[in-house]
Parts: sequence; C-alpha cells; structure tokens
Amino acid sequence: MTTISAAQYSNYYLLLGSTASASKTAASSGSADTGTGSSSNGATNITLSSAAQSALSTKDLATVVAETREALTKLLDDAKLTSPLKDGKLALDLSSLDRRALYAVASNAEGKFTDDERSAAAIELSNRLDAALAGPAAVARVTGDLANLYKAATDFLDGASPEEKATDAWAKQKAALLEAQKQLTADPQTMPDVADDPVVDYLKRVENGQAGQVRDFGDVAKDARAALDKQYADAKAAGQELVFSKLRKVGQQVDFSNFDSRSLSAIALNKDDQFSGEEVNAAKTEMRTRSGQALLASFKSASNSGDPTAFATNIISAFASLTSEERQAAGWTDSFYAAAVSNYESSLKLADMFAQSSSGSANNSGLSGLASLLG
Repeated sequence: MTTISAAQYSNYYLLLGSTASASKTAASSGSADTGTGSSSNGATNITLSSAAQSALSTKDLATVVAETREALTKLLDDAKLTSPLKDGKLALDLSSLDRRALYAVASNAEGKFTDDERSAAAIELSNRLDAALAGPAAVARVTGDLANLYKAATDFLDGASPEEKATDAWAKQKAALLEAQKQLTADPQTMPDVADDPVVDYLKRVENGQAGQVRDFGDVAKDARAALDKQYADAKAAGQELVFSKLRKVGQQVDFSNFDSRSLSAIALNKDDQFSGEEVNAAKTEMRTRSGQALLASFKSASNSGDPTAFATNIISAFASLTSEERQAAGWTDSFYAAAVSNYESSLKLADMFAQSSSGSANNSGLSGLASLLG
C-alpha cells in the first residue's frame, strides 16, 4: 500500500484507553448504540431488538456504569482472570458488552474501572471500528471506490452512544469525515487529506500491521471449550445427553447459535487437541452452513443491485472480514479470493465493453487511478 499523505495520529480509542478522564455526559434521551461488533472478527454482528434498543436509550449513565461494572466483574470471574489484558493484548471476550458499555469503561465513567479494564475496552472499540472498515477497505483496494469506505466509517461513528458523541474527539472525527467526503465528491480520484481522519488512521495501522488486534487463538479455544462444557453440564442436569448430530432424535442438541465464527473455527481446527472428533465435525458442519448462507446472501444482494460486479465485491469484502483461522475453517483460500478479484475485473471489463458498444461514452479509467492510491 502506498503511504497516505495525511498526518498520522494515535488511534482515538487506544488514546482514550490510556489517557482519558471521565467522559462528558449527554442527555439520557439520546440515541443508544445498537451493539454492533465482535471481539475477534468482523464477521460477527449483534443486532438488538427494538425493545432492547428502546431500553438502552432510556438508561441513564449511572445505570449503564453499574450494570457494566457487574457484567465485567462476572466475565472476569467466569474466565478466572484478574485482568482483561495479557501482555498488552485482550485476554477476555468482551463481545457481550455493547458499545455504550465499552465506552463507559474506556472513559472510566464515575471512576469505576481499572486502567487495564479501560485499555481493554479501548482495544475492543478499536477492533470493532477495524472490523467495520476491513471489508470496504479491501473492496476499495481492488475497485478504487473510496466512497463506500468513508460511508462505513461514518456509519460506525454515528452509532456512538450519547456520551461518546458529546466529546470533542467524536466531533473532530465527524467533521473530518464530512470534509473528506466533500473532497471525494469534488475529486473522486484523489485520497482526501484531512486531519483527524479515522479512515487514514485505519489504513496506516493496516500498513503497519497494527489493525484488528484479535485475541490469542488459544484463548478463544479455551473459551469455546468452557462453553461446550457448560452445555454438557446443563444437558446432564436435565437428565439428557448432549448430541451433535441432527439425526439424533433423543438428547439435547448442541447449540452453536452463540458461538461466533472464530470460536467455531477454534473447535473445527482443533489446534490444541481440546475437542473430540464429534465436536470437531459438528463445528465444521456449522462453519460450512454459515459459509454457504453468506455466499447465498451475497449472491441475492448482488442480483438485486443491478451491478454486474456486486457479487465479486461482496465476496472480497467478506473474505477481508475474516481472520486467517476463520478462512481456513470455512475453506476460503487465497485462490478463492483471487477468483473473486478476477471475476470483478472480468465483469467490469464486460460492462465497459457493453456500455461502449451501446453509447460509445463509457469511461471507467478513473477506477485504476484510485486503486493505485490504495496499493
């Protein structure tokens, strides 16, 4: 990737985790976070019901802090940890905490959280931003289309809690994104040059190998082992056997609905020999099912878009949103990614040829110029 010309600055959430004091409070009637994100990869999204969103929007900050303090303590106790960090990296799965809760921790609202907890929450928030930008950035590298990348960044920023939106840092990033989009409208082939631009910061961190700091895969496997063990215990308490085949009509079926794709990958790949053959096969089946559903959804979305390149770009985006372990477990190889890129280029060329034969006025040369900016 070519070096971006805008000035580099520290990632907002990481800076917040180490230096911020208690956050400013905002009106409790403001919009609340919708709970998007995951601790390990961009393929996991948590969508709250309308009732849950309404409940979140009416909670005052003191209630959020109290509930978050209790939830975080339980997470640490369940994981038998005294700190959510290990060697400066996340050691605790924070995916169950919504964005408003994470911000309360990162900003040390009401002084209820330790420095390690604040840093961990900041890392989790940063990872969620990275996950939101990973797919659109991968597409932009191939297509040169920066508009969707900046839209993804704006959508993520707009999903902030009232407390986060009340900060100067949020306001600066919002203003930077608006200015960047204005520059893109005027000159779509030139990378925006704006201070405090979170997209520029993300691209620089990707270039330096600092984006998407996922948890250690061994720790993910330990969590998956514990979650399965709890299902075994629950089944036994109910006088049943935990079973892993849909063909089994007697027993309690294993429930993978709360396992994100990285947790499933840890079982399917079984790198530390923690799982039985039956558990591994069931996880592989679930990964194949989810992979197939993702491909089908990408195809249907592309079919409805009217864009001949949409299916290829959907695949490119999905591929970039997965960790290497998830790709391996799902069978998504580098050849699969290369085929998607080739499909995009072929579809674009055919569409260009068709447009030229129809009107003689099509010109897509600008795409290659933009793509070169992204490397």
